[in-house]
Amino acid sequence: MPILTPDERIFCAIDTTNLEQAVELAQELKGAVGGFKLGKEFFTANGPGGVAKISELGQRIFLDLKFHDIPNTVAGAIKAARSLNCYMLTIHASGGAAMVRAAVEAKGEEEEPRILAVTILTSLTADDLVQLGQKLPVADQVLRLGKLAHESGADGLVASPQEVAALRAARGEDCLLVVPGIRPAWASTDDQKRIMTPGDAVKAGADFLVIGRPITQSKDPKVAAKLITDEIADALIR
Repeated sequence: MPILTPDERIFCAIDTTNLEQAVELAQELKGAVGGFKLGKEFFTANGPGGVAKISELGQRIFLDLKFHDIPNTVAGAIKAARSLNCYMLTIHASGGAAMVRAAVEAKGEEEEPRILAVTILTSLTADDLVQLGQKLPVADQVLRLGKLAHESGADGLVASPQEVAALRAARGEDCLLVVPGIRPAWASTDDQKRIMTPGDAVKAGADFLVIGRPITQSKDPKVAAKLITDEIADALIR
């Protein structure tokens, strides 16, 4: 993968059902971030047509729908998503090796969309995993799911910043690491529990950072994005 500039590392999460507001925000941030993450809230309200509207602005799209179903169904979803010209899209690593392989095969020989496997959601804690019957520590479960997904052909992984250094060490440089749960020191933590600052996450080995509310709920989103870009740049030269 080419060397990324600090702004290219940021995918701004556009979590709204209002297409007009989403397009306005994307237009305002064009050139200030590396792309836009569109998730279930946006997609449920606006569908493929909404994705196309954002894509028309000329920046990368990270379609974060976290497909998790039987292998044949996930393969069909990946084939349908190929027409959306996305840079990355997500599946759940916990769907198992067969599901991951089906997603990768459905992608075909093209480089994009890059298939990312979600390990453990950043909203979950060790106590949450125990309630789900998973008794391994969070970090161990992330490494186990990361190994399963990467060895099954996934291009990369989605994990909290607290596990990114261990994943980078375990999976090597050819595994794309995309990290949500990023909060600058000046921003609210909201509902994220396993968080880190942008600079620390990049130093730990993250390729791309998913950042939503610290940018989108700022009085001046472009200024907020610039502050984060400067923080990343400073971290990379230290």
